[in-house]
Amino acid sequence: MKDLNDNLDEFEQGPIRPPNEAFSLLVRVTRNCPWNRCTFCPVYKGAKFSLRAVADVKTDITAMAHLAKRIAPLMGPEGEVTKPLMQLLRDEARNEAVQVVRFLAAGGETAFLQDANSLIMPVTELVEVLTHLRKTLPAIRRVTTYARAHTVTKRSLAELTQIRMAGLDRIHIGLESGANEVLTLVEKGATAERHIAAGQAAKEAGLELSEYVMPGLGGRTLSEQHATETARVLRTIDPHFIRLRTLAIAQGSPLAGQRDRGDFEPLDDVEVVRELRTMVAGFTGMTSAVTSDHALNLLEEIEGQLPEDLPKMVAALDRFLDLEPHDQDLFIVGRRFGLLRRLGDLDDPAAHQRAEIALAQFQQRMPGPVASVIREAMARLV
Repeated sequence: MKDLNDNLDEFEQGPIRPPNEAFSLLVRVTRNCPWNRCTFCPVYKGAKFSLRAVADVKTDITAMAHLAKRIAPLMGPEGEVTKPLMQLLRDEARNEAVQVVRFLAAGGETAFLQDANSLIMPVTELVEVLTHLRKTLPAIRRVTTYARAHTVTKRSLAELTQIRMAGLDRIHIGLESGANEVLTLVEKGATAERHIAAGQAAKEAGLELSEYVMPGLGGRTLSEQHATETARVLRTIDPHFIRLRTLAIAQGSPLAGQRDRGDFEPLDDVEVVRELRTMVAGFTGMTSAVTSDHALNLLEEIEGQLPEDLPKMVAALDRFLDLEPHDQDLFIVGRRFGLLRRLGDLDDPAAHQRAEIALAQFQQRMPGPVASVIREAMARLV
């Protein structure tokens, strides 16, 4: 058991959080993942899952609040890093201080419970943690966490409602695919029907629901099923948020082994866009917000509020698919090397020229189809 008096400003942090929680306070309530079999995920492999003691989590939260009180007076009026704060960061030289600075600089209003499935905690313990967090840091307005669909469906409506009333606002669920063939292939541990039940239960309890989708996860064999069935499941759930995370096969992951054995054939960037065109066109009759907020996604334009922004998203996908092959390669290289952000940047003569130079250099160094070679290079960076 931790002693707050010994390490007043120290607290534990997990390895990951959603991109949109980059400035949230990270509160670790569990360690690693209780399922840990998804073939595309390399994060927790070889690590044992465990629940943290509630007393330790509460001590961490108190330490975070104490560190925030030390840091806040040293920040500039707009949250900027001042010389005194830089000195404190140099003296501390710990991730904890940096994380609290980011949290405060963004307004100090959001927190994320780590690691992979916080709802697996006993309900009374999770409620105790949430209550302490809200009491200790009352400026926090939003608390979110990852959750597995299987776990959500094991909670009663009364339990989910109790957790929400204690202070949890949003859950992030990794749907990944709505196709049962794909979910089985990647050992997701939940069926499409289970995901639908979990999403509907979360919404009924008043929780905001963010569903993650992984374009490319079906490979070439299951691409069509992946696109159409994922759209069907999302239409049925109609979550508050749909977040796109294009597949990149991490070295050392089980899926990398399947690929190397020839059991999984990944899509290239153009094929992923074609798959997305089918999927996104199926987002009809929905009210979700679609977000493309990950560096692995080729097209930032695939975002907006349904139903009104659906035509705009489909038009962006069509624009890319209607490009000549050279211009598709040009955008892929320009986007992946940070020279272009959106398709409209191709209309900027200076940006277009820089991308042309980068494409020529890339093709000289890396012969082969650009879309496929780029995807292989990206996988090495995951």
